[in-house]
Amino acid sequence: MIGLGLLFLLVSGLWLFVPALYGVPWIPTRESRIRRALQLARLQAGESLYDLGAGDGRVLIMAAKEFGAGTMGVEIGPVQCAVGWLRIWLSGSRHQARMRCGNFYHADIADADVVFVYLTSSQTSRLQEKLARELRPSARVVSIAVDFPNWQPSKVDRELLIFLYEMPPVLVE
Repeated sequence: MIGLGLLFLLVSGLWLFVPALYGVPWIPTRESRIRRALQLARLQAGESLYDLGAGDGRVLIMAAKEFGAGTMGVEIGPVQCAVGWLRIWLSGSRHQARMRCGNFYHADIADADVVFVYLTSSQTSRLQEKLARELRPSARVVSIAVDFPNWQPSKVDRELLIFLYEMPPVLVE
């Protein structure tokens, strides 16, 4: 019984500590908000969606099942990665949805049609340089809860606080 308690504490600690260590605490969002973000991004069947900070894989599964997109998630938390892989496998989406455990600043995102992010303001300011450098023209970035500094969104859902950007971004002075 003590062994199970210690295992629970270890897994819980990894669940919270590892993402927080990198400045991206795990905070899930409602499926209705995810769906609206993917609609705002005009995600189409056959397109490629990357979820940077993929958490438990819920965005990947929805994008694959409801929108027909091929998806790739990148998540730093090892427990979230394991849960994400399991959720993808159990959902039957494993041929369309993939997840990689690692740092999304090191991920190759050049083939993304849509990039989904739900991060903190400190992360978006750091990430915008990578997105501007690596994404091709016409790629879209959809962000929940926080905007990118110096970029003008092409669309905003003010009720759900969702921002859409099209590459190359329009710069705000």
